[in-house]
Amino acid sequence: MDRSNRLSNVAKRYLSQFNHILDDMIREMTKAERNDSISHNFIVQMIPHHRAAIRMSENILKYTTDISLQDIALQIVSEQTKSIEDMEKILDCCSESKDCRQDLDLYQRKTDQIMQVMFSKMGCARSTNEINCDFMWEMIPHHMGAVEMSHNALQYDICPELKPILEAIITSQERGISQMRNLLWGLGCC
Repeated sequence: MDRSNRLSNVAKRYLSQFNHILDDMIREMTKAERNDSISHNFIVQMIPHHRAAIRMSENILKYTTDISLQDIALQIVSEQTKSIEDMEKILDCCSESKDCRQDLDLYQRKTDQIMQVMFSKMGCARSTNEINCDFMWEMIPHHMGAVEMSHNALQYDICPELKPILEAIITSQERGISQMRNLLWGLGCC
């Protein structure tokens, strides 16, 4: 029997919870109630995306003893909690901003492509006994999805209150991607 492919009980618990969170995120993002406002549609799809990142970070915080990864996970929880609060505050006024059918279709087609790539990469992330590495292999495509979705929304005439939130998402998630890539290298996660 090849013991190198066996997962520890800790890894099984971590990965089981991750898969549950991922399934919830996919369902909530794809079933989000959209209307004729790109701003509204971005918000209602990004809130479950952020909630999943918070839950994924809380999941790794139960198991990791790596201080640098704890800092990254706590940063994700803090920044994305604030981002959700900011988006919830502006949702009603941004929902009043209406877009033409062509822009809505182009925006949503690109967003759907970004989401499908993100879902696929997260679902195919490595599952090992190195859960610190697993978390980052899962979270990097998650962050990349948020960055790409934000850039996509910024190409359209969105509600002015949403623009600084999108810019903050891009800045924080690009920083997080860089931190995780550096930590992956530092931990020897190949």
